[in-house]
Amino acid sequence: MTQNQTNQAAANPVMTLLYDKTVRSIIYQILVFGGVFLMGWYLVNNTLTNLEQQDIATGFGFLEKEAAFGISESLIQYTPESSYGRALVVGVLNTLKVSITGIILATILGTFIGIGLVSKNWLLRFLGKTYIETFRNIPLLLQLFFWYSVVTNAFPSPRNALNPIDGVFLTNRGLYLPVPAENPVWTAVLIALVAGIAGFFLLRKWALKRLEATGEVFPYLSVGLGVIVAVPLLTWLVSGAPTELNTPELTGFNFSGGLNMSPEFFTLLLGLTVYTATYIAEIVRSGIQSVPKGQNEAATSLGLKPSWVMRLIILPQALRVIIPPMTNQYLNLTKNSSLAVAIGYPDLVSISNTTMNQTGQAVEAVVIFMSIYLSISLLISLFMNWYNKRMALVER
Repeated sequence: MTQNQTNQAAANPVMTLLYDKTVRSIIYQILVFGGVFLMGWYLVNNTLTNLEQQDIATGFGFLEKEAAFGISESLIQYTPESSYGRALVVGVLNTLKVSITGIILATILGTFIGIGLVSKNWLLRFLGKTYIETFRNIPLLLQLFFWYSVVTNAFPSPRNALNPIDGVFLTNRGLYLPVPAENPVWTAVLIALVAGIAGFFLLRKWALKRLEATGEVFPYLSVGLGVIVAVPLLTWLVSGAPTELNTPELTGFNFSGGLNMSPEFFTLLLGLTVYTATYIAEIVRSGIQSVPKGQNEAATSLGLKPSWVMRLIILPQALRVIIPPMTNQYLNLTKNSSLAVAIGYPDLVSISNTTMNQTGQAVEAVVIFMSIYLSISLLISLFMNWYNKRMALVER
């Protein structure tokens, strides 16, 4: 600030504020926010005006109207007489089903491949690199087309279905499996299974604290798996041990009853898992290699088995490097599930497109599924950030 500017500022309090960096930064932010707000208001107002001129209704009242179209897969009861709102709920659940299952499978597959990439066995390293370079460099959409053509052409029609196990049928219309018939006992068994899984994590936490305090290893993995199996099994036995099954049966040109995994769901799940696992494998590899070699050498010198070294020493330290980029891959997998529309899987985007075409409510439909994808992504980010904080080193 020159001497002349200083004299002007002293004489005028407003000028004093304008020459203050903090005040100027606040003013700039207010101006930018006001500009963005005005632009948004203009776009919304212009859109509403154009829609009104073309006699196109606006609002979300269409969600209560009858959908009048069928959906091939649904986790909840749905008929063409259901509302558009219920149809969108079906789409959200189908998206969550394939996304959550894909995240779990891709994490497992990618972790094993990532460990194989740092293995001393050259064959494992070669197979891992070949897998990654092959599937990572082919666009996901092309992979979906490829897997879909394989699934729908490699297996016979329902009348000539493969029957490898009694009650199990494999056809070009999907995999059909027997499931337990409806019985209130299975609700109790499911609750027992959840309790068993919770018991496993509590046992693991206790075993790790015991290891840190005494150095003694407790076989929590085998004992915990036993708990997961034993608790539901005992609940089933005590409740009368029902064995009745709902078995698929050929009626006309297709099977009815049992559980069906459609070609569309299987193709989408396979494509997302195989593609995303390539990136997860590289993340796991880099995380493992970030751990100092001295950790591995020290653990080996103490006589620990290689599997114990990896599970108890290397991976826990590598997780602090793995978790942040892994979050991005989970988000990518969830968003990539929108490619389901290309192979006919009724996910959120597919059902939203049908709703949009039938109602003409294009803006509302796009806003709905964009908001849902944003919410799902934020929930994944929140969970992973929470988990990352739990795994972070606590400084003293």
